[in-house]
Amino acid sequence: MAMVVIAVAGCGEKAPDYTSLLTATTSAKPTETTTPVPIAQYLESAGVVGQPVAPDKLTDLTVAMPRPKGWEQYSNPRFAPGTRVIAKGDTYPTAMLMVFQLNGADFDPRRAVQHGFADAEMSENFRRLNASLDDFKGFPSAMIEGSYDLNGRRMHTYNRIVIATGSPPANQRYLIQFTVTGYADKAAEEASDIEAVIAGFDVAKK
Repeated sequence: MAMVVIAVAGCGEKAPDYTSLLTATTSAKPTETTTPVPIAQYLESAGVVGQPVAPDKLTDLTVAMPRPKGWEQYSNPRFAPGTRVIAKGDTYPTAMLMVFQLNGADFDPRRAVQHGFADAEMSENFRRLNASLDDFKGFPSAMIEGSYDLNGRRMHTYNRIVIATGSPPANQRYLIQFTVTGYADKAAEEASDIEAVIAGFDVAKK
């Protein structure tokens, strides 16, 4: 299960203070006991196997994100099969949608999503702006938003993990990762498009 969190520009459930994104806070290096465990690693250790699947190929679940005017589909051979990415212009902002069909051992989805912050928190000089473990569309979910350093630039990231269950009788479980990425110093400028992408993200049983 190749989970990749991309830095994102976006708004969480409450209005963010974009000015706070432009500064980094340096914290002590995490010890071995405090190092976050990414959700993919947690699921693998629990005996769960993830198989990438294209969102539009799902027959028991609807997973979608909108594409605002001026945003185009973007592809890269390094992406996992079925990954959907849209971008405005040649660089940022971008939005990525990945779906993994989960098989193997049974697990507690609500316990699993508690690891949904780890990928973002392990980014360089990550500063949290907003986070939530509230359900999303009735499914267990974790959302985290903040900023971090990447190649000399301060980035703004919005990341949401959802563990959804498809329609009966299969009741197939899926891990969905939705990320939006942009430069922190342009977060306010790009806010209207970013808010539209985030607000239009949807997960629902068919």
